[in-house]
Amino acid sequence: MGYLRDRMGTILAVFIGFALLAFVAGEVIKSGSSIFRDSSSEIGEVNGSTISYKEFSERLDLSTRQFQQQSGQAISPQITTYLQESTWGQFLTDKLLSKEVEKLGITVGDAERQNMISGTTPDQQIMRQFTDQQTGQFSRERLNQFLTYIQSPQADTAQLKQWGTFLTELIKDKKRQKYMALVSNGLYVNSLDAQDDYNGKNKLANFKYTVLDYASIPDNKVTLTDDDYSAYYNDHKPEFKNKQELRSFDYVSFNAAPSKEDTLAIKTQADKLAADFKASTNDSLFVQINSVNKAPLIFQKKGQLDPKLDSVMFSAEKGFVYGPYLSNGFYKISKLLAVKVGPDSVQARHILIDPSKEGGLDKALAKADSLKKLLAGGKTFAELAKDFSTDRSSGEKGGDLGTFGRNTMIPAFDDAVFDGKAGEIKVLTTQFGVHLIEIQKQIGASKVVKIATVDKQLEPSQKTQNEVYNKSQAFLGGLTKDNFAEQAKKAGLTVKKAEDITGTSASLPGLDNARAFVKWAFKAEKGDFSEEVFPIGDQYVVGSLTEIKPVGYLSLDAVKKQIEPAVRNIVKGKMLAEKLAAATSGANNIDQVATKAGSKVVPVQNIVLANPVIPGSGPEYKLIGTIFGSKPNVLSKPVAGTAGVYVFTLESFINPATLTNAVREKQTLGQTLTQRADGQVLDALKDKANVKDNRAKFL
Repeated sequence: MGYLRDRMGTILAVFIGFALLAFVAGEVIKSGSSIFRDSSSEIGEVNGSTISYKEFSERLDLSTRQFQQQSGQAISPQITTYLQESTWGQFLTDKLLSKEVEKLGITVGDAERQNMISGTTPDQQIMRQFTDQQTGQFSRERLNQFLTYIQSPQADTAQLKQWGTFLTELIKDKKRQKYMALVSNGLYVNSLDAQDDYNGKNKLANFKYTVLDYASIPDNKVTLTDDDYSAYYNDHKPEFKNKQELRSFDYVSFNAAPSKEDTLAIKTQADKLAADFKASTNDSLFVQINSVNKAPLIFQKKGQLDPKLDSVMFSAEKGFVYGPYLSNGFYKISKLLAVKVGPDSVQARHILIDPSKEGGLDKALAKADSLKKLLAGGKTFAELAKDFSTDRSSGEKGGDLGTFGRNTMIPAFDDAVFDGKAGEIKVLTTQFGVHLIEIQKQIGASKVVKIATVDKQLEPSQKTQNEVYNKSQAFLGGLTKDNFAEQAKKAGLTVKKAEDITGTSASLPGLDNARAFVKWAFKAEKGDFSEEVFPIGDQYVVGSLTEIKPVGYLSLDAVKKQIEPAVRNIVKGKMLAEKLAAATSGANNIDQVATKAGSKVVPVQNIVLANPVIPGSGPEYKLIGTIFGSKPNVLSKPVAGTAGVYVFTLESFINPATLTNAVREKQTLGQTLTQRADGQVLDALKDKANVKDNRAKFL
């Protein structure tokens, strides 16, 4: 089936799936291009082990291709950033774990290696590659067939390389599994741990509290000192360790979107295009010549069209033209080419014949006719598909393509199976070769339409672009290191902020495809303004670098703005605590405290330590923790929480039933610890590693 889908791209080698796409690099991808391909520069370094452009780009290429094949999505700037980050993370993991594996002398012996491939229970990744698609079970027969083939003189060289790379990564992965097993096996949960966890989830607390919210004191009534900031910074310093360099900058943008005059001019052109399209007698050629986006002419059912078309085309007559209408930045004109009733889905199978292996198209067609005669003579389609189809993924299933809806396959194949009749055998030639097709079953029936659409992009004229660009250049020409905000105000421009941007970011708030702008920011010095105007989409952008946060512990000055709200709450908390302490003095119960403090008493029932949330408020870890360490019927001291300062009285605890099955509780807790272990080990290794990240300069 993969041979038939437009979006599948290059057909992958038979049998070999890339389950280890996070690690496979080097020889696997030879086609395609990359801006990194010929560079020998280093994109990074992990504990002295370098990562070259070449190996990074090859792995990124592979991840990108795999993403496209699996998702069918276009590669947006956001997806590009995600793939770059995940690829970088894969390299870090690979380098860090490989070093640990080597230090501990973890190996995979020959017998173990053989057992992983063809033993009684092969490795899970081997089993996934050789799963019978019909049963969903591992096929020993398929594995043995492949192993025989790969060791034969007929084995394809590219496949041998792919298989060798797959096995190399499989062994490396096995070593990593052993390393992680060593860590996991060192984790132990005792009975006291189990009892504490059980109590934390099941012991209930009933209490009353009164609170003075931080918001009750206006911010302008609070003065923060350097000592306040320093105390908070020193208490929370581990939170301010920067794992990668971050930069912040201000920027202004000049809007170069189409003007009213531009829109009117393009609308006039679209009106002329609509008249010509209506008169056209060769709609396919007209679309190819005049449309920016050349969509295939295919039948579609209701709900698959643009909503504006969906409401009119299914009740219109052949030849009806709708538009121009505005959609996603384009003026579009759509013409109804055909209407019919057809099946919703089809079950079919095929045998694919490759003309290049048969000596040409004529011989491939002759072979298809011969196979058709064999079918008429009593041979089954399934056995012929297994013997003769070059589409091995479907051939091993007797040519079965399953049940599929319209527009799943390429248009020519779709037309053949949806326009034919159940039981019909057809011969079809496509870009993939010659197909012998059997239409097994047609399911459902709906009205479908074939629409041809031409479009004209709504874009600014050269005059508009020149005018806006000249304004941006004039603004840039008047800048100095100290007057960015002043000049923006004079020009009536809003200064926008991009804060804590990473060096590999491809987009900014409101700006897609901003890679060149970000690269400038990571080469500039604090206070610099951009040396050029950056065209980004329909905007011309000028920026000023305001802050650089290097790798490592950030200074107090760098985080002062960030921590200001928390520091202010601490100071407010001291003021509110004094007020509540005064209210508590001489009080016999929580009601008296609330009356003196001008607050109210709130009763709370059935709170557990494992879920420290105040109903109607939010998480209050310190408050709930203090409550579970208190005695009943004792008026508490003020407790500074997340939302305010509290005073409470614990009314009672309700203890859970006695834990009778500590073994099960220990197992559950142990599984949780084990599941966290892998990520926490990697985080610890990354935290200790000496990592040099040069991506910002080159991506």
